[in-house]
Amino acid sequence: MNITDKAVLVTGANRGIGKALVEEALRRGAMRVYAATRKQVAHADRRVTPLTLDVTNAEQIQRAVEAVESLDILINNAGVGLYADLSDRGALEQHLAVNLLGSYDTTQAFLPLLTRSRGAIVNVLSLAAVAAVPLDPTYSISKAAAFSLTQSLRLALAGRGVTVHAALPGPVDTDMAPTIDIPKASPESVARAILDGVENGDEEIFPDPMSAAIAEVWRDSASKVLERQFAALVDATPIAS
Repeated sequence: MNITDKAVLVTGANRGIGKALVEEALRRGAMRVYAATRKQVAHADRRVTPLTLDVTNAEQIQRAVEAVESLDILINNAGVGLYADLSDRGALEQHLAVNLLGSYDTTQAFLPLLTRSRGAIVNVLSLAAVAAVPLDPTYSISKAAAFSLTQSLRLALAGRGVTVHAALPGPVDTDMAPTIDIPKASPESVARAILDGVENGDEEIFPDPMSAAIAEVWRDSASKVLERQFAALVDATPIAS
């Protein structure tokens, strides 16, 4: 997948990694970039089409689909981090509504366009999807669920020619980052690495120094080995009861 002359849609495009992804897609020669935000944000580049899109709002998702003529790459970046205690069921539900179901609903809505273009889906997740972060446990749960969604989509869509990528950044210097003294990557460097990973065909993308440290061991990890083994079951016929 090459970004040049492609149509790209980025959710959560008004700040942080999402905003950086819009700029990086433009830099790589994207033909059209749909910048999806809850409140439309104007952009000086005429290749950018602002979209009003709250990923928890079914009507807005449908209107966004109707506004997009063609699509090669969907980047599910919109997310929320509430830093709530594990006992806070409301925070867990909100995390799941945005970080899991928002990506699910947006993907399902745009899937006909992506199937037509034999395109790509990128789910911007977190290292918290691999190991729970005690600062925000309900966030970690939602990202782990979204990682499982990513793997499930990858298996389900391979036969349609749609690739599915998981971006797994560590701490990034955005307003969602934890307010503790740890090294944080810039959104711009993370956006570059994510699109590098898409162009390289990487299933898991580790786009910053902290996450890159586990990239090599991940490829031969038990989780990745099992995913490859389970992929062989896609066309298996269930035994009748």
